[in-house]
Amino acid sequence: MTKIQLANSQYLYKHDDCEGPHPLDTHHIVIQQNSARVFLVFLFALLLFINAIYLCLLNVTANSSSRSSKWLVCKPLTESVVIISSLGVQLEAHYWSGRVVRSFIPIDKILKPVLNENVTPFTCYWSLVLLVRGKKELNLAFEVVKPPVKLLVPIWKALCAATYCGETTDSPAEYNSRVFVKAS
Repeated sequence: MTKIQLANSQYLYKHDDCEGPHPLDTHHIVIQQNSARVFLVFLFALLLFINAIYLCLLNVTANSSSRSSKWLVCKPLTESVVIISSLGVQLEAHYWSGRVVRSFIPIDKILKPVLNENVTPFTCYWSLVLLVRGKKELNLAFEVVKPPVKLLVPIWKALCAATYCGETTDSPAEYNSRVFVKAS
């Protein structure tokens, strides 16, 4: 059963809950399309296509034409977190071309899901990361999509419940303030 729980001008959060012997708990962050943005992407793709034909007609070597194709960057249409409570967590990215990139993390390898605040010189955003046993780097749940924290909190709570962290009732701000109070 699919429920649309939260949305804003850029992102849509959908939650699927399936019952059965291995219940699935799927969380999707969907990029909502703006018609002006779609038109600009179409126009840009058309200009790249015309440029590629022009370069082919001028008999440019394949080496230099491949450099010009690196300007086209494909962003995913949807990024999803599929929680299979007894097995693990699957991270998915669905692209416009139909390509799907998946990675699976066993439930016993996940130490803790964490909501992380990222600060850059120009912006501040939240990300959902998984601390995995035996890995030095963090696993980002949403690598390209940067949804607001209000869309990430329900996914974080579901991951905490699936990994038995015991922190499913606290919001990230409450949890951070509790940690700082204990440290003092």
